[in-house]
Amino acid sequence: QRHRGQYQLTSAPEAATLIERLLGLEGGTRLSRAALECLAIIAYKQPITRPQIDSIRGVSSEGVLRNLLRSGLVQEIGRAEGPGHPILYSTTAEFLQHFGLTSLEELPPLEETENG
Repeated sequence: QRHRGQYQLTSAPEAATLIERLLGLEGGTRLSRAALECLAIIAYKQPITRPQIDSIRGVSSEGVLRNLLRSGLVQEIGRAEGPGHPILYSTTAEFLQHFGLTSLEELPPLEETENG
């Protein structure tokens, strides 16, 4: 897989269970609905700040974002211009791997809604 100029050797999805057992890795990570919401927002809008994520979701994303950072699915990539210089977030190569994508261009297109 290629992500932002880096390459990572990956295996076929059907071999995942065998490879996880061989390497002693924990099985598939379960993501909460809040984590999936937050990840989708970051994936489609990156780079994005936490206040922007909170505005879209309508609730605080602080704890969810902390867990996504810990799991390696999102990363801090700098600071935005403006008051307080909030942290900018983006997805990682691990995000692509977790969802079986080779690039962000493989994300399904967003459906337009009346609210935009």
